Amino acid sequence: MTSASPAHTEAARTWSAMRAFVAAHDRRRELQEALDLGRGLGRVKVLVLLTQGPVTLREIAEANGVDAPYATVIVDKLVSRGLAERTAHPDDNRRKLVRLTAAGREAAARAEQILAEPPAALVALAAADLAVLDRVLTRLVPATASSQLRTPRSHRPDP
Repeated sequence: MTSASPAHTEAARTWSAMRAFVAAHDRRRELQEALDLGRGLGRVKVLVLLTQGPVTLREIAEANGVDAPYATVIVDKLVSRGLAERTAHPDDNRRKLVRLTAAGREAAARAEQILAEPPAALVALAAADLAVLDRVLTRLVPATASSQLRTPRSHRPDP
């Protein structure tokens, strides 16, 4: 068995620190209290997805990496809360489109506001440190995006 290279060891340590930082600043509880949509992020993800326009249940399932029955459960909850509605698909009567209601748009905007708020520890970084972190993460984004393109069941709606 070969030991890990120093670069791999350093990358693993850095990755562990990044995961710990993100986990320490998880916004699930804040989202749960603000939106009352349950503990998971599935409903919030669907709300945010729907801000891009109406989508089918199949597209919701693909975008969230879930099966169609579970996507239906998510949408049923949003519909029962008055945040989304189902409408007939203009091209295919067998399919339904899901779209946000006015209340759903407000809830999605609140969710995006909560998710976009940087943690205080990040805001407190010196400008130079923040600039370095931004440069490094910006370089990592294209690598992440290209690896997601090769991941089965991943679906990213057009911006």
